[in-house]
Amino acid sequence: MIYVKKQVPHAMRMRSAAPAGGAHFWGRGCSLICLLLSTSPVFADVPVQVPSGQDVVLSEVLLDEEPGALWVRFRFIAPQIARDAGGVDAETAGIDMDHLCETVAVPYIAQHDLDPARIVISFSDRDVAFGTPDPAATQFFEIYRLENARCSWEQF
Repeated sequence: MIYVKKQVPHAMRMRSAAPAGGAHFWGRGCSLICLLLSTSPVFADVPVQVPSGQDVVLSEVLLDEEPGALWVRFRFIAPQIARDAGGVDAETAGIDMDHLCETVAVPYIAQHDLDPARIVISFSDRDVAFGTPDPAATQFFEIYRLENARCSWEQF
């Protein structure tokens, strides 16, 4: 596994894919991913427009071939999903993630000429280092298939 930090695109560090003791996830689906790709100008540290109006920022893109096929995961920081102070529930976040799959993931995948078996869009209410457990964090995940350059939600 290789970890490429977005602020230092060519620096590499080894990192475990799964947190010790597992992870706590909420939403329609979840997955852990292994390899980070972050050399695209899509990382702007500015809020991305979503239907709910909440501020979400793309923090990193991860690539994983461990499931036997390529999975691409887009990790977003979405502070308004926080359990204690948030105003965005899982259903609303799901609509936002559907939108981000179409407007961020599909163009990114085309730009980088990727052919993923699955796309994962995830929200976290705070910056959580990949592979590090944070029981206080709220996280939502959605998984999609790419069909005819469109996102198709995967229920599992």
